[in-house]
Amino acid sequence: MTSGKGIQVQLQCRLEGFELEVDLDLPGTGLTALFGHSGCGKTTLLRCIAGLQPADGSVIVNGDQWQSRTGLRPVHQRPLAYVFQDTSLFPHLNVRRNLGYGYRRIPAAQRRISFEEATEWLGLSHLLDRMPEGLSGGERQRVAIARALLTSPELLLMDEPLSALDRPSKQDIMPYLEALRDKLAIPILYVSHSTAEVARLADHIVMMDRGRIIAQGPLQETLARTDQPFGLEQDAGVIIDAHIGARDEQWHLCRADFPGGRLWLRAEDNLVIGQAIRLQVLARDISLALAEQTEQSIQNLVPAVIDEVASELTPGTTMIRLLAGQTPFLARLTSRAVHTLKLETGQSVWMQVKSVAIVD
Repeated sequence: MTSGKGIQVQLQCRLEGFELEVDLDLPGTGLTALFGHSGCGKTTLLRCIAGLQPADGSVIVNGDQWQSRTGLRPVHQRPLAYVFQDTSLFPHLNVRRNLGYGYRRIPAAQRRISFEEATEWLGLSHLLDRMPEGLSGGERQRVAIARALLTSPELLLMDEPLSALDRPSKQDIMPYLEALRDKLAIPILYVSHSTAEVARLADHIVMMDRGRIIAQGPLQETLARTDQPFGLEQDAGVIIDAHIGARDEQWHLCRADFPGGRLWLRAEDNLVIGQAIRLQVLARDISLALAEQTEQSIQNLVPAVIDEVASELTPGTTMIRLLAGQTPFLARLTSRAVHTLKLETGQSVWMQVKSVAIVD
């Protein structure tokens, strides 16, 4: 055992035609997304952490050394749970008995999650007597996740758990994954190449390309970088944690309040005052003005300070990072506009936000 919290991973793995080399220092709680194009090494990294794929290096999970340069702990002795794309439920057992399969193997004194908690968190109480063949894809995946949790792991690994589901099933399971992220006291490593999943679920993000880490950090800070990995300049934007502060029933709008400002957006029937939400604001949907312009169709006007003016990422285009309070935003402007307005770091401006979307 070593002291300290968090997940420290230093691994090298060589396969035919591919090499993984990573150095990670991740939070010991919350959901960390491993994000990147197919074939970049996300699943290989997850398998190496689990001990399913031999690799050189070290793995430490919240002070517990699973692997070092001089030795490693076999897979069955690593306190983890692994959720795959394929649920692999036992077809001859009902939901209750599928859940009990791993739960019974854990001594009562070592159980960190109760049967009742797992079934409540994943919304399974009414499905306990059903057979797997009678479940939808989303329901089967929720059973698989609950079964994994009932082994009382110290780390939950999830390898693209939604990739085999259709859009309605994904929408159905998302609130349960959000609840797990918020309630679990253990870290989750979540492999995905879906920007929508990452935007909605992740607290922390690791971006991978060709077996290497190209960016890592808290989700909001990492996405608000002016140097956009993967050539994401066209879809660059920020994710903002906010809450519903007011509703305007006359104009069918609701107000999202965040540290540093507020934004109006279309009011959905399920949004209530006080509700926590995540917003996505794209860099292409923000223009800047030197003074407040009220006589215009853009109604979301937010005062901000320029934090960084990046050099041209593409010919004729400049990315600007702004701070509204401590909340970062990105604006993609023509370089001509930046020159004409003489925009520079430290300058106070008004952001004109054309579009705001709730991440779903």
